[in-house]
Amino acid sequence: METYSKEEIKTFLPHREPMLLLDSASIDDEGIAHGKYLIKEDEFFTRGHFPGNPIVPGVIQCEIMAQSCAILVKDEIPGHMTLYAGIDGVRFKNVVRPGDLCETTCKLIDRRGDLFFCSAKLEVGGKLACRGKLTFALVPKE
Repeated sequence: METYSKEEIKTFLPHREPMLLLDSASIDDEGIAHGKYLIKEDEFFTRGHFPGNPIVPGVIQCEIMAQSCAILVKDEIPGHMTLYAGIDGVRFKNVVRPGDLCETTCKLIDRRGDLFFCSAKLEVGGKLACRGKLTFALVPKE
C-alpha cells in the first residue's frame, strides 16, 4: 500500500490550505483510495455553521471525499485542475464535528476520457457519515 503525507499530497493535488482537506492518503492493493482528515476546532467552515453547535457542512464532507477520489488518478493530475462534474445520490447519515477524524474510502467505477466516476464514503469512528457517487474532470490548466 502506498501512503502519502500532506506534503506529498501537495505534489499532485492543486488544493492548498484552507481547502486542502486531506492529512494523509493511501491506495491499497485493490486500487481503493483511503484518506484521513482531522476536523480542527478552528476550521473556517464551522465558525458560522453553527455558532455554539459547530458541524461540518455537507458540501465540505463531499469535498473531503472528492479530494480522496482524486488520489486515484494522482499521476494524471499534473498540469490539470480537478473539477466536479457531478454529485449523485449523496446521503448524510451522521453529523461530523470538530475533533472528528474523517476516514474516506473511494473507488473508481468508470472512466470516459478525462471524466472519472467514483463511489465514495466518509466515516467517523467506523460510523457512516456520508456516501455518494462523485464525478470529476481533469481540465488542462490555462
